[in-house]
Amino acid sequence: MPLPIVDVVHRIEFSAAHQLLSVHLTEEENQATYGPCTRHHGHSYVLEATVRGPVSPRDGMVVNLNTLAQAMQEEIFDRVDHRFLNADVPALSHLETFTAEALVIAFWDLLVAREEEWQPGKLHELRLLEGSQNWVVYRGPQS
Repeated sequence: MPLPIVDVVHRIEFSAAHQLLSVHLTEEENQATYGPCTRHHGHSYVLEATVRGPVSPRDGMVVNLNTLAQAMQEEIFDRVDHRFLNADVPALSHLETFTAEALVIAFWDLLVAREEEWQPGKLHELRLLEGSQNWVVYRGPQS
């Protein structure tokens, strides 16, 4: 009989500032595209990581939540909380813009590097909430 597959979710909250500008747009195009978000401003973010996998018959878990929580603390929270994301976070320096879409993909890359710690579970989804009304969901690179 196959093992049941379960999604396990851990959530962190952090506050950070960013500025929306694209290196591919002129100043006028940036203003038209991002409006007041071209100025430095901040958000209260929530990041939810979902690990999907079989429930172990040995310990009854997909992933030890303490292990997942520690990875999220070290890879995301400790780097970004109360920081200006555009300039103060070396792990994000490769980004060309700091939209929620770009951030969730960068956060995926940071967390998936720790995935061996929660095998056989796999990182399945990241949900990044920017305030209480807007969020993005990323399920990893598509083949």
